[in-house]
Amino acid sequence: MRKLLVAVLLLAASAYAQTFLGAAYDPATDELVVDIAYSGTNPDHQFSLAWDRCRGDAPPYEIAARLIDDQAGDAADRDFIVHRRFSLQDLPCRPANVTLRIGRIANITVFVPARYFSRLRGMGCRRRSCSRNGGVM
Repeated sequence: MRKLLVAVLLLAASAYAQTFLGAAYDPATDELVVDIAYSGTNPDHQFSLAWDRCRGDAPPYEIAARLIDDQAGDAADRDFIVHRRFSLQDLPCRPANVTLRIGRIANITVFVPARYFSRLRGMGCRRRSCSRNGGVM
């Protein structure tokens, strides 16, 4: 059943060469985890995110990022599925609804919560310096 669903999604995405199969926030690593289906000649495409600016006057904020394929001009010969992680360490606004985009059709939105002290401890944050703002960054 899953293979059939993937095949249908890949067929639907063939006009755009890329689509999102899923996305989630990983609080343990502070990353977006994204499953991407794309067409190309090789499985070595690298993807990055081009961030827009934060929108909204109060949380949750809204921010969009466009998925950039480093081999965007690659011929769509075969279909591939990749699992990619994107760091949110420098995300300027939280909590936020993060919308990932590929063109006008393929969009997916993931809620990213505020960062809390317990997650910052492992990144070298000292209790006194972090606790001034309640542990939220």
